[in-house]
Amino acid sequence: MIVIVMGVSGSGKTTVGKLLAQSLNWDFSDADDFHPAANIEKMSLGIPLEDADRIPWLLQLQSEIDTWLLENKNVVLACSALKASYREMLCRDQQRIKIVYLKASIELLTARLKTRENHYMKADLLSSQLGTLEKPEDAIVVDASQPLEAIIPQIKNYLICG
Repeated sequence: MIVIVMGVSGSGKTTVGKLLAQSLNWDFSDADDFHPAANIEKMSLGIPLEDADRIPWLLQLQSEIDTWLLENKNVVLACSALKASYREMLCRDQQRIKIVYLKASIELLTARLKTRENHYMKADLLSSQLGTLEKPEDAIVVDASQPLEAIIPQIKNYLICG
């Protein structure tokens, strides 16, 4: 099974994803690691990515997901997956791929991004991400302001009970 932990920057995708993977004894992967250098440079300069920038990245992620499914790997993937079309590209097997949406207020997201160090995604790109976000209809929605001790069991319960 693949669990995609999605949301805008600052929602906690990587933190939650790593802890979830650890608690399930699954592999963890961060979609940010698959961005081409040109995308990272653009974001570092405060330039929002466009669909044309994201397509090669999404195709690479799609290939990775296909490989994990073929190998029957259990993986938690932290990925923004902001648009429904992006999620459709990534979630072609809805039986074995589940989406977790970390929902957070703009105040929480801004506060988190302002304290973030050594990351190319800064608070000035948050408005473009929020503008791009198409909230998923077929996901577990988790309040990202909750403590991690509440978030992880909530997600695990969803995965077990549906």
